[in-house]
Amino acid sequence: MSHCKGSASTDGQRRRRTITESSDHQWDPEWKAPRRSSLCDRLCVPALQSDMTETPSPCASHQLGQYTPKCLSVHRGCTSRCIDDCFQEGSGRTTIRAENEVEAHKEVNNYRFGFRKWKSHVTERPIEHRSEDVKELYSDLNFIKPVRGSPISVGNIIYLFLFGWWICLVYLLVCILMFISIIGIPYGKLCFKLACYFLWPFGKAIQKTSSVVKECLKFPDYEAIPEEDSTEATPLMKSSSSVAVEPTPVPVPPPQRPTYWCRVSTYVWLLLGFPLLALVHCLACFLAWLLVFSIPVAKMNGRTLKAILLMPPEKVHVQKLEKKSNETTVLLCCYHAFSWKYYKYKVDGINVFAVNLLPLVIVTIVIGYADRESYYVSSEAKFVTAVSSIIPLSYYIGMGIASISAQSNFALGAVVNATFGSITEMTFYITAMLMGHSAGNKCYEEIVKAALTGTLLGCILFIPGICMIIGGLKHREQRFNSRSAGVSSALLFISVGGVFAPTLFSKAYGRLVCEGCSITQGNLTGPFSCKNCHYDLTENNWSLFHCHIEPLVYTISVLLPAAYLIGLIFTLKTHSHIYDIHINDGNGHGQGHGHAVVHWSRLRALVVLIIATLLMAACADLTTENIQSIISHSSISQYFIGVTVLAMVPELPEIVNGIQFALQNNISLSLEVGSCIAVQVCMIQIPLLILFNAFYDVGFVLIFSDLHMWASIFSVILVNYIFMDGKCDYFQGTALVVVYLILLAVYFYAPSPMGC
Repeated sequence: MSHCKGSASTDGQRRRRTITESSDHQWDPEWKAPRRSSLCDRLCVPALQSDMTETPSPCASHQLGQYTPKCLSVHRGCTSRCIDDCFQEGSGRTTIRAENEVEAHKEVNNYRFGFRKWKSHVTERPIEHRSEDVKELYSDLNFIKPVRGSPISVGNIIYLFLFGWWICLVYLLVCILMFISIIGIPYGKLCFKLACYFLWPFGKAIQKTSSVVKECLKFPDYEAIPEEDSTEATPLMKSSSSVAVEPTPVPVPPPQRPTYWCRVSTYVWLLLGFPLLALVHCLACFLAWLLVFSIPVAKMNGRTLKAILLMPPEKVHVQKLEKKSNETTVLLCCYHAFSWKYYKYKVDGINVFAVNLLPLVIVTIVIGYADRESYYVSSEAKFVTAVSSIIPLSYYIGMGIASISAQSNFALGAVVNATFGSITEMTFYITAMLMGHSAGNKCYEEIVKAALTGTLLGCILFIPGICMIIGGLKHREQRFNSRSAGVSSALLFISVGGVFAPTLFSKAYGRLVCEGCSITQGNLTGPFSCKNCHYDLTENNWSLFHCHIEPLVYTISVLLPAAYLIGLIFTLKTHSHIYDIHINDGNGHGQGHGHAVVHWSRLRALVVLIIATLLMAACADLTTENIQSIISHSSISQYFIGVTVLAMVPELPEIVNGIQFALQNNISLSLEVGSCIAVQVCMIQIPLLILFNAFYDVGFVLIFSDLHMWASIFSVILVNYIFMDGKCDYFQGTALVVVYLILLAVYFYAPSPMGC
């Protein structure tokens, strides 16, 4: 009975202690509760500061520094009421996570008006804090994990046809060569095993035998001690004087083999077998790396070349995964040859696609300037390579801007974004106008205007539309801050109205000039039939242009940057509460407190910016130099080339950033990506072109064709209608993309502009 009472009292004490500890953890700010990946973590935030002392919400107390009584759901996601409260008249906050102070600064810059949006991290992320999928992406393929499913997959079969058979064939040839040499027979056996492995490496592992472990586990021979009755005293219980202790026999070490570099077979291998296999593995590694999604094949070949081919052959064994022994070390184990997840693989913070495209820039410059007469490479091929080279350079410029802005104060970040943010487009526009001025060809000016309009249309229609479609397929309905979107929409109205004001003025007061007018014979009172009618604003109507339109252009070039500056002050200083951003590190603190190890320091980022800008200028020069053959020998309208290729190719990194934001249910930043570029085109790039033309007259006139003007005005009106309610889905995105494609069709079938 006393035993029962004692156990009951012990259980009661244990229960009371557990309750006390759990209650202490609940209010301990350093205690880490299990994270829940829910929408509450990002969106459920307090509406009033007075609510901070109320009872913590189950879905936000582990994530935010403050508590909110509004989020009452503890299930997978928040209720719709919780989401509405976050965006209702700007009363809610946008809460985002950041691992450290630099990342927090970068995230805040993403929400600032006038700053380029950047999705990728600018600091290193500890691999131990990443997900299992990410850890597998960056692994060295030297660990064994539980096998899931069959090794027969589409990617592995593709490996067999792309890499496996010819690598196996080369190993078999080297195997025969080693057997012929007699001395290299051990290496011939190794080559045969590796040939079988590389033909189908899945479900197998290359392991290294550990001789040290074998010697430690090898015991001398002893006689078995028979069991005795447990009641009798064993010899161990007797006194030490009565027990005869025999000396332990020392194991005889196995005969030592010559060291690796003291064997003749090693040098035969290094002379006859290793060079050919090294060349094969380098080629396979290069090809697999270029394909990106086959990076595991590149790792497999690189690790073989680095760690396996220079090992003693008796220590390398190929075994099935079920035969893993404690006496071996895994050197290579591959489960999948292809994986679509490698699109986000990074090298020193740089996306693998940008790394792979960087050699293309060097190739473009070499063939472009070494073969100016197009003896070996056609102008069309040089044009394609020059335009493609702009993509990685735009990525490096964007990452350099984000790195400097994240490590600097607001003023320096704003200056860097305003100067280098438009450098990609400005280098092409200026080089094209210089080329057209030197050649006396007005077609280059029309292509520049088409590229400006194409950038405007793409950023207003295509980027928001494609982000809404892709984000809407994953999330049923996405919400964004309608007040911040309204600021961008208002600036778009102002900028588009200012840019096309000289065009409207010329239509109202210009002189209509027609060529080839004729009248029907026998009908003197009938209408005239005229061809090629246009408004003459230069030679024949000198006073209208120089006395009225040109002063209007200069006035607008001053007012548009002033409006841009006012927008910066409004959104970043006087009315910054529109965005109301709150940063936390996921542990209940108000900001990220982790130690930041940046990928690029400010000095390195500045050097990259300068080099990328110079390379961009060279690629832009080669693009404009080789575009003449495309213009003269192509049946496609020059409008279409400017609106599509020259306008949207430099913006591909921005499109990818917008799509990534949309997939993470952050449609606000996706919309701001396009709006920011469109506003910069009208309020920064066009005034800079006018300023450049004022100092060095290249004949640039800020008068657009009717097609450019009405397409831009219609697009701005449509986008403002879409953005009114602060909600979007894939249907609205489809509407924007369809309108964009209709406009592209109009440009495709439009006649070439004058002078082309």
